Amino acid sequence: MTQHNIEQLKQLFPNVFTEGKIGFDALKAELGEQIETDSERYQFTWAGKEQAKRIATTPSLGTLRPAPDESVNWDTTENLYIEGDNLEVLKLLQKSYFGQVKMIYIDPPYNTGKDFVYKDDFKDNLANYQRLTGQKDEEGNPLFTNSDSAGRYHSNWLNMMYPRLKLARNLLRDDGVIFISIDDNEVHNLRKICDEIFGERNFVASFIWNTEGNTDNQYEVKVNHEYIVCYIKDKREISDGIGYVIDPNTEEGSNLWKGYADNNINKNSPANPPALIELPKGFPSSVENLFYPKKILDDKFFSETRKDKFISEKVKLEYSLEPKSGLPVKVDDMIIEKGLLKQACRIYVGTANKNKLLGACRTNQTIIC
Repeated sequence: MTQHNIEQLKQLFPNVFTEGKIGFDALKAELGEQIETDSERYQFTWAGKEQAKRIATTPSLGTLRPAPDESVNWDTTENLYIEGDNLEVLKLLQKSYFGQVKMIYIDPPYNTGKDFVYKDDFKDNLANYQRLTGQKDEEGNPLFTNSDSAGRYHSNWLNMMYPRLKLARNLLRDDGVIFISIDDNEVHNLRKICDEIFGERNFVASFIWNTEGNTDNQYEVKVNHEYIVCYIKDKREISDGIGYVIDPNTEEGSNLWKGYADNNINKNSPANPPALIELPKGFPSSVENLFYPKKILDDKFFSETRKDKFISEKVKLEYSLEPKSGLPVKVDDMIIEKGLLKQACRIYVGTANKNKLLGACRTNQTIIC
């Protein structure tokens, strides 16, 4: 993995390498003002973080041993089941599955103070795994849970999670997604650690799923939900990575089921002042065929509507804008054939969410005009 990162760096900045080594002064010069040197800056850290980073990059000491006698349809199956220390297995999978996995789901310890969070020993992960799965140390003494009274309660959990998430990210394709089950105990730290490993912009959603809850204490607030946190390797691949997701409990008549952005246009009020937006050629429409001629507009039209921050009834009459179909105003001829715009068309419209409408333009999401 370390060598892969070095090769990527060579592709970007070949001049910072001297005799195979990285010249950090040269790299800093290339990065310019993007270097952060102030010790007081926004960052997420904990006791043991640097060691957790090193564990993620140390090579595997193990190997996978096939077990045909314990398998089903050994010669024809396309499935793979691996038993072992998950950190060691993730390292072994790097060789064959780097950048190839479409979806990962993990259900880590929630760090409730009762579940088991163990320390990694990269010198002998196999022996470490055998001790830990037996809940006893090398002398046969019981191993303890990560009690919330421990001095490094959250740090212990983060040190376990960091290298595994780092290695899991390496396995994902650019449109690959990871789903992580968690509850209120560590969801805040999980978001922070994933923001660092996957990048804040690659956060997709925190899905909430209902559980029966904990009824141990009737005097406390009853929590009946947990979370599934989702990140994608590269948010630019979101349409292929996760598609169009809707809560199945959404009411049948909701606009969310329609799959088009008609709620983002025709907001004709001072709260949503009009602006020019270009719909690209090939943009889909809910109408199969349509020809709508452009409106004849002048500087006075744009000056007055921008001053008022909406299109008044007086302006509609003056420029012959139909009460309903006249909005959004077509600045170019709108020609739709077989459900697609034949040529780019500018519209003048106030929107509740301009960025969302522009996003619909980029992803070819259907829109009613």
